Amino acid sequence: MPLALLALAVGAFGIGTTEFVVMGLLPEIAADYGVPIPTAGLLVTGYALGVVVGAPLLTVFGNKVSRKRMLMLLMGLFVLGNLLSALAPSFGTMLTGRVIASLAHGSFFGIGSVVAAGLVAPDKRAGAIATMFTGLTVANIVGVPLGTFIGQAVGWRTTFVIVAALGVIGLLGIARLVPAMPRPEGTHLRRELKAFRNPQVLLAMAMTVLGFGGVFAAITYIAPMMTEVAGYSDGAVTWLLVLFGVGMFLGNLLGGRYADRALMPLLYAALGGLAIVLALFTVAAHNKVLASIVILLVGALGFATVPPLQKRVLDQAHGAPTLASAVNIGAFNLGNALAAWLGGIVITAGFGYTSPNWVGAVLATAALGLAFWSAALERRAPAAGAAEAEAVGADITGAEARTPVHH
Repeated sequence: MPLALLALAVGAFGIGTTEFVVMGLLPEIAADYGVPIPTAGLLVTGYALGVVVGAPLLTVFGNKVSRKRMLMLLMGLFVLGNLLSALAPSFGTMLTGRVIASLAHGSFFGIGSVVAAGLVAPDKRAGAIATMFTGLTVANIVGVPLGTFIGQAVGWRTTFVIVAALGVIGLLGIARLVPAMPRPEGTHLRRELKAFRNPQVLLAMAMTVLGFGGVFAAITYIAPMMTEVAGYSDGAVTWLLVLFGVGMFLGNLLGGRYADRALMPLLYAALGGLAIVLALFTVAAHNKVLASIVILLVGALGFATVPPLQKRVLDQAHGAPTLASAVNIGAFNLGNALAAWLGGIVITAGFGYTSPNWVGAVLATAALGLAFWSAALERRAPAAGAAEAEAVGADITGAEARTPVHH
């Protein structure tokens, strides 16, 4: 794998850390600004919505400059947002900093996926994308718990200064290691938007929303589920999240390894397994050992879908993959927000802290259904093309038969 992928992975590590670390620091941030914790939770919601909005907008702008320069600009925006968060004198300014940082998220992974895939041979593209996403998964193993510990021990502002420093390292790495990649000729917004007329692109994005939504339906409420149902202490939740991060790391490796060989079978196995494991989580959550095993499996099965789905979007968005790739990253965050909302509804309705697991199982099952539908459409397309060619050939033959022969 090219060394340039390391620079992309460092950027992904910083982005992954800032996205998730705020969840562990909400009490400290809320106390510092004198706002309720639900209000502080807007820092999570605002970030997710910023990703959804920023992904297409900044990617469209990125069509006007080279991909390397755009990646550098995005990391600069990420650094600015985290510095503003670290120095924010008010909660509103802190929220603004979070949104600014989030705007870079979707475009970075979207454009970065295209760049990573372009650095290697066609049969190694999913592996290259997975290498970049390794930074995101390692962030959940190392960056988030370490950032939470530093924020609780020294102050949450220090955590965001460190994250901004990671962004600077990523920016310098991209400048140094990523080769100059000129803007592709003939890249226009109309052509990029045309990719969304392909049903396969839309189906892959819908699978992203539902599949990863299934993961976050459970993980969003993992703290009360583990403390109130499984009987873990508050301090153990951090290590359970590390276990979830380990699962994400393993799933990412699995997805990157096999997506280039058997993309659709991998999606069937991962989404089907995820649906089953989430359904079992309702029972397993009552036992500490079983709960920890399931948390690892949810992370692994959920993230095993990321490289194949991102690769499928790139493959299906013929000749115009950049915007579709970035929007698919936004789809992950849309799934996160949707699942968290649905999980909150069933808890509020009185079904208990384990009920979001059923929501997740239903979402994952729906994603599996879309995967089978997508494959069926793909099988039908060549058959339809062959039938059309046969009909055209018959018409030509008939026309030749009816044409008089002149001597």
